[in-house]
Amino acid sequence: MENDDLDQKIEEFIAMIEAKNPNEPEFLQAVREVAITVIPFIVTKKEYLGMKLLERMAEPERAIIFRVPWVDDKGIIQVNRGFRIQMNSAIGPYKGGIRFHPTVNLSVLKFLAFEQVFKNSLTTLPMGGGKGGSDFDPQGKSDMEVMRFCQAFMTEMCKHIGPQTDVPAGDIGVGAREIGYLFGQYKKIRNEFTGVLTGKGIAYGGSLIRPEATGYGVVYFCEQMLKTINETIKDKIFAVSGFGNVAWGVIKKVDELGGKVVTISGPDGYIYDKDGISGEKIDYLLELRAMGNNRAEDYLIKYPHAEFHAGKHPWEVKCDVAIPSATQNELNVEDAKKLVENGVLCVTEAANMPCDLEAINYFVDKKVLFSPGKASNAGGVATSGLEMTQNSIRLNWSSEEVDARLKEIMIGIHTACRNYGKEEDGYVNYVKGANIAGFVKVAEAMLAQGVV
Repeated sequence: MENDDLDQKIEEFIAMIEAKNPNEPEFLQAVREVAITVIPFIVTKKEYLGMKLLERMAEPERAIIFRVPWVDDKGIIQVNRGFRIQMNSAIGPYKGGIRFHPTVNLSVLKFLAFEQVFKNSLTTLPMGGGKGGSDFDPQGKSDMEVMRFCQAFMTEMCKHIGPQTDVPAGDIGVGAREIGYLFGQYKKIRNEFTGVLTGKGIAYGGSLIRPEATGYGVVYFCEQMLKTINETIKDKIFAVSGFGNVAWGVIKKVDELGGKVVTISGPDGYIYDKDGISGEKIDYLLELRAMGNNRAEDYLIKYPHAEFHAGKHPWEVKCDVAIPSATQNELNVEDAKKLVENGVLCVTEAANMPCDLEAINYFVDKKVLFSPGKASNAGGVATSGLEMTQNSIRLNWSSEEVDARLKEIMIGIHTACRNYGKEEDGYVNYVKGANIAGFVKVAEAMLAQGVV
């Protein structure tokens, strides 16, 4: 097919998706990024033609929206909106996190669920893709308020999930506390103790290293990326954004492998610590998070020698590797240009879609190693899959066993992305590789199951 005809086919597909999903920018951005790389692959496969595989993948199998009424500590009734997007179950039960944050809406969750389909496929574990959440904000709420909200949320959601149907996990705003309350309410209503949620506490079926897993997996993937250009993590300078579990896991593993992380960030700005964030400093980040604190400036309370840059992102800092770990579209094309000018070798996404399309295209055009989150941040859901396995066999693995399995999965994801993304000049286009590798497994399952 000629390039002009291919471009027209891509634009027609995107126009169709836009018409069906108006005012959903995050979802449309995610679909466009996949379509650009997957449609050229689809047209080369006779068995895929006319099967509308990508069209079906871009349409949720089920989108559930529900009211969540609850009572705050003052006795005032509050009303939030809850969601569960069950995107695709071709290769297994729906699997994906629950997010509690004021920015949660249908577009955000559809984008996350769509990405989750490809991410879960890449792990090779039998998990479909889904995502859920609410516009409820746990920040500033008491434990009792959070518990009452979680119980109200699960009272409705329990009708739509189960260990063989849909297995949610945590995400932004949903940590160990929230998972505990959600699990308790599910168990009470359904009168069963099952692995219906992942990210559970160790005492009731959780997996070791789950909080760090996403960050660990990102670093394992980054390690493989650097190997393609004969580089290692040791002695490299890392710029990391974010302040939560993902950033904490990244920093921990980079430090363990001999790299040096010099930045963290929060909604208030970023910290630059030229001496590196390691040892007790990493423990301090965890202390701050345990107190519900996500202000980067509070790092200065204990380490006043560091620099705080209010209202800015850390991408102006000179580094070898950049790992955006905060939220979607936090790194734009101007940030990308600064990183490239400063000699960045590798950009590995740890959050979901933290780089916008212009930034991604700039990195790829400049032949900078760049990995999309659907590949590099799959360690979290991979470890959730391992937790599901442990629940099924009623057995807990050691930290070392889980970590070893996680590393093996991330190396496998990298291999698949490299195989589908390697270009004639030797450069690995991980965006193309991840999208095609993730698509193929789901597509084959969908073909085998008929038009459903």
